[in-house]
Amino acid sequence: MAIDHKAALYRRLVREASDAAAVERMRVNGFWPWGQGIPRDPPDELKERAQIEAEITQIQAQSTKGVDPDKALAQERKRRWDESKKRRAAKKVARTLLLKQRRDAFLQHRKTHVLHLGAGVSAGLQDTAPDTTELTRRGLPSLTSGADLAMMMGVPLGSLRWLCFHRRGAALVHYHRFGIPKKSGGTRSISAPKPRLASAQQWVLHNVLERLDVAPQAHGFVRHRSILTNATPHAHRAVVANFDLKDFFPSITFRRVKGLFRKLGYNEHVATILALLCTEPPRARVEVDGRVVYLALGDRVLPQGACTSPAITNALCKRLDARLAALAARHGFTYTRYADDLTFSGDDETRVGRLRRSVVSVVASEGFTENTAKTKVMRRGARQEVTGLTVNERPTMPRDELRLLRATLHNAAKHGLESQNRTQHPAFAQHLAGRVEFACWADPTRAERLRAALAAALARG
Repeated sequence: MAIDHKAALYRRLVREASDAAAVERMRVNGFWPWGQGIPRDPPDELKERAQIEAEITQIQAQSTKGVDPDKALAQERKRRWDESKKRRAAKKVARTLLLKQRRDAFLQHRKTHVLHLGAGVSAGLQDTAPDTTELTRRGLPSLTSGADLAMMMGVPLGSLRWLCFHRRGAALVHYHRFGIPKKSGGTRSISAPKPRLASAQQWVLHNVLERLDVAPQAHGFVRHRSILTNATPHAHRAVVANFDLKDFFPSITFRRVKGLFRKLGYNEHVATILALLCTEPPRARVEVDGRVVYLALGDRVLPQGACTSPAITNALCKRLDARLAALAARHGFTYTRYADDLTFSGDDETRVGRLRRSVVSVVASEGFTENTAKTKVMRRGARQEVTGLTVNERPTMPRDELRLLRATLHNAAKHGLESQNRTQHPAFAQHLAGRVEFACWADPTRAERLRAALAAALARG
C-alpha cells in the first residue's frame, strides 16, 4: 500500500509540477544535490525528437500542397448550406404535416362541438356541467351541449350555430322588421323571426318555457288565460289603477335571459345557446361600399315578435308578480298583469297614492321602469277599462265600440255589407263576424241578439 501511495504521489508531482519546482522539492527532501542544475536531455532523445518534428512538418506540407484555402472554405460553406437546406426542408414537411393533422382534428372537433358564437357572448361555452337534479325536477329536457340541442331540434349543428351566432354587423339577419300602428298613437316595432329561427324558437317554447310555472297573477300569453280572465277580478270595484312598464321586451337583456336558463339547471354552454336563439340586438340598415349591412345598435334583448319573448318575461316576472301581489294585499287591492300592463283594483280610493309610490319602487328594483304617460287611475263614476274591456259592472266590450258594432250590423242588414266596409277590408264579412264573436265572448249575455243581427246582415249580403 505504501509503494502504491508513493507511486501515485510521484505521478501527481510529474503531472502538476514544473521541472524546476520538482528539482527544488527534491533538494528540500534530500533527493537532489544543492548547486546542481537540471540535466540536459540525452542526445539520443534530442535526435529522435528532431526527427519526429521534421516528419510532422513534412506531412503538414504534403497535406496542404496544391490546395486553395479560399476555395476549400467556399466548398465547406456550400456543403454546410446544402445540409442546412435539407434539414430545413425536412422540418418544413414535418411541420406542415403536423399543422394539417391539427387542422383536420380541429375541424372534426368543430363538427360536433360549439366552440365560439361571437364576441362578448362566448365566455361560458366551456362549462358543460348541468344541474341534472334541477332539470329532472322541472321536467325539462336534459341537454349538455349544442350537439344535444341540435339533435333534439332535428337540425344540423352547423345550422344551429348559424342561427345563434352573434355579429355586431351582419349582411344577413334572421328577423323581418316592420312597424304597426299603436291604438294610443305612434308605431310599435315588430321583429318577426324568419322560418328557420321561428321553428327553433317554437321548440324552445314548447319543450322548455311552457313547462315552467307561471305566477297566478300573470294572464298574458298563458294557456287558458286571456284579457277576460285578466279583467274579471277588477269588475265592480271603487277604483282601478293601471300602470304600464316602459320598453318591456327591450329591457330584458341577453344576460338576464341566460341567467334564467342557468337557474333552470342548464349549464353555461346550453344556456348561452338558448339565450342567443331568443334574443337579438336592435339594428340599423346601412350601406357600406355599396353593400347593405345591418349594424347592432346595442345589446341583445328580447325581440317583440318572437314566440319565446312573452313566456320568458312571464318567467322572469314571477318574483315581480309575487311582490306586487303581496303589496296589493296589504293595501286591500287585487293585482293582475297582462304582459306589461299592471292592474290594481280596490274599494278604498284613499290608498291609491301610497300604492303607486310602492309599485314604482318595486318595479324599479326588479329592473323595469314605469311608463308614466300611460298611468291611469279610474274611479267608479267614469269608465273603468282593463286590457280593452270595460269592468264597471262586469267585463264587456266598451260601450262606444258596442254601439258602433250594433249600428254596423243594422245598416249592413238594411243596405248590404259593402255599404259598411268603409276601410275596404278585403274580408269584411269575416272581420265583422270576428268582432261579433269577441263581443259575445266578453259578455255572453249579449250573444243571442248580436248573433241574430249578424245573421241578418250576412243574409242581406
